[in-house]
Amino acid sequence: MGNINKLTPDKLKVECNSKVFEFTDTSKLEPLQGLIGQDRAVKSMEFGLKIKTRGYNLYLSGQIGTGKTSYAQGYVKSLAEKEKIPDDWCYVYNFDKPNQPIALNMPAGMGVVFQKDLDEFIKIIKMELKKAFESEDYEREKSEISKNFLVKKDELIEKLNEDAKEQGFVVKTTNSGIYFLPIVEGKTISEDEFGDLADDVKHEISKKSDVIQRETMDIIRKIKNIDKESEEKIKVWENKIALFAVGMQTNDLKEKYNGYDKISEYLDKLQINIFTNLDEFRDEEVPEDQQQVLLPWLMKNMDSTEKYRVNLLVDNGSLKGAPVISDYNPTFYNLMGKLDYENEFGSMTTDFTMIKAGQLHYANGGYLIIQAKDILSNYQSWEGLKRVLRTGEVSIGCVKEELGLVQVSAIKPEPIPVELKVIIIGNSYLYQMLLDYDEDFKKLFKVKVDFDDEMDRNEENIKKMAQFISSYCVNEQLLHFEKTGAAKIIDYSSRLIENQKKMSTKFNDIVEIISESSAWAEIEKSKKVRAKHVKKAIEEKVYRSNKYDEKLQEYLNEGRIIVTTKGEKVGQINGLSILDMGDYSFGKPNRITANTFIGERGIVNIEREVEMSGTSHSKGVLILSGYIGYKYAQDIPLTLTASLCFEQMYGGIDGDSASSAELYAVLSSLSELPIKQGIAVTGSVNQKGEIQPVGGVTEKIEGFFALCSAKGLNGEQGVIIPQQNEINLVLNDNVIDAVKKGKFHIYSVKTIDDGIEILTGVKVGKKSKQGNYEKGSINYLVYEKLKKYAKIVTNCGKDKK
Repeated sequence: MGNINKLTPDKLKVECNSKVFEFTDTSKLEPLQGLIGQDRAVKSMEFGLKIKTRGYNLYLSGQIGTGKTSYAQGYVKSLAEKEKIPDDWCYVYNFDKPNQPIALNMPAGMGVVFQKDLDEFIKIIKMELKKAFESEDYEREKSEISKNFLVKKDELIEKLNEDAKEQGFVVKTTNSGIYFLPIVEGKTISEDEFGDLADDVKHEISKKSDVIQRETMDIIRKIKNIDKESEEKIKVWENKIALFAVGMQTNDLKEKYNGYDKISEYLDKLQINIFTNLDEFRDEEVPEDQQQVLLPWLMKNMDSTEKYRVNLLVDNGSLKGAPVISDYNPTFYNLMGKLDYENEFGSMTTDFTMIKAGQLHYANGGYLIIQAKDILSNYQSWEGLKRVLRTGEVSIGCVKEELGLVQVSAIKPEPIPVELKVIIIGNSYLYQMLLDYDEDFKKLFKVKVDFDDEMDRNEENIKKMAQFISSYCVNEQLLHFEKTGAAKIIDYSSRLIENQKKMSTKFNDIVEIISESSAWAEIEKSKKVRAKHVKKAIEEKVYRSNKYDEKLQEYLNEGRIIVTTKGEKVGQINGLSILDMGDYSFGKPNRITANTFIGERGIVNIEREVEMSGTSHSKGVLILSGYIGYKYAQDIPLTLTASLCFEQMYGGIDGDSASSAELYAVLSSLSELPIKQGIAVTGSVNQKGEIQPVGGVTEKIEGFFALCSAKGLNGEQGVIIPQQNEINLVLNDNVIDAVKKGKFHIYSVKTIDDGIEILTGVKVGKKSKQGNYEKGSINYLVYEKLKKYAKIVTNCGKDKK
């Protein structure tokens, strides 16, 4: 039994020596800048943000609490402050296509100015045009133009009268038209009198009537042309007045925004539209009898100049650098923008002034940070985001239109080009799912920023952790930590990941203990946080969550769950498992039993037979058959059935960490050598008999130790673990004290042979060159039993013949 390694107390835990710190308390330290122990993530982040090629967006992957979000926000903001401020964006009316508003961009801060300039421009020209059209000069010139054309019309009417008189007719003009009354014997006759005339007279009158009517139609056409010419001349005159009233203001705007081609083009069309619609600037009074009827219908469109307004969509005037937007509610409309609607008498109406920006508009020219679970829970948002990244522009629309269900938008705003970095923060599982099932993801998010959940426990990182403690205390206004308190936080960090050479980067769990330690220090009226306060915080945190651990321990102590910690039993062993309650996990001992007998079924896993065994556990059990066959059935047939069972296990079981314990129980049953019940076992085994590392060794040991303590320590109890798991030991002080006093033992083993010797106290026995095992050894007893089984089966076969 020379390979047996009984661990000394110094191997069970690594404690941070507070002498490594040169400060008295963390208030003397410089706040931490950046991350600790995430070199890979930092380099990936720097690369992903520097490369400007399309498709190089970032996915930050890692466990919850590793600081992904806070780091991303802090680092991106520091980078964005040095970058160019992006343009403002606004929507204006499209005079050519009213249902397609035009998007205009201009330097940051100019959007507000442009909006005010247009408001002031419209205000001024309304006043100027009103004054111009109400002036005496305007009325005089308009009257003169009308008078001149009226003279021409009168001349034509006079000529018509003279010609009609010559033909024997009198012209009568009414609102409904022009009529000709024939003159007979010096007087006009009525229609009835016309019917009494002789036929030849009627015929003569009709001939003359045709001639005069043709002349009348010609004169009416000339009058219409005169009216049209009059209106045009008045229009030209009005445009001259409008140009005089508006031109100076328009020229000032054009000069101010010279160099912005799209704005200049818009101003040109705006001026033309004003000249085309001068009537909209006149104050026409509604007749009193129509006011009550018309007023409600005019409320929305009362101001005819509303189309000249500017809808300032994005105002970056107050930014200092590029924008950094964190969106925690990326619904489709929040992300892409939307059109608001108003209900007017049962009809939904909208216009370009009701276009609202989304987070993509605000992040344009900068960075958008989104949580993966938030964006992926909104399918349309995810599809919309990918489309924006593919096309490089964002279009404002409707979810129903996106789904192709219905056409509802009354207007189609011009898409706005976007250039930004999207940073998605999530876990590794979601990253892999997107990689496997979303063909666009790999094209659009080419940079993976992978956050590790652990870092090396070296002097540099230890000191940085102290700086982190200082930063957190300052930010959250907590009590600062003495060096002993900081050292305890370091030890707790290692315990979180159960590794003596590593520290956890799950800062969310660490800051909980920092906050709670400060609270316990305040309760004790201490000015600084010491080691005892950290210890108290850890104990209290465990106490708040370990109800089920205590209940299970109670059942074990009372014997309702049968686990023996003293004496020896054949084919019976204590295995160790982990129960995870989500916020708390703990070790639990299980009695494992094995019965062996003649048969050909090999190792029978009772849990698998009743479908309570997971795939990993079933695989571990199948490996046992491979080991036994390889070691003992080289020259004899393997005629064995071994029944394995986790006693009093009523839920499912998975994992292969109990496979070594199961093999020990089978070997004990075959050799008929009893196993020490005071020693529990964890560790998996391969087909060659090598012990492999498992998880949760610290919690498993502490769970079995608690049971042994409750039932009484006798100096013979302990736990066997894989040798590779020595580095994972971060045991509590109670276990370490018991080991120091020789009341409890921790063994580490490399092979099944090492473990079975500890459990039985009998040598395993090596195979001689002649192929025989040392008499009385474990291997000898097992081989002899299997040989006996084989002989019985062979003889039974002969008897049947």
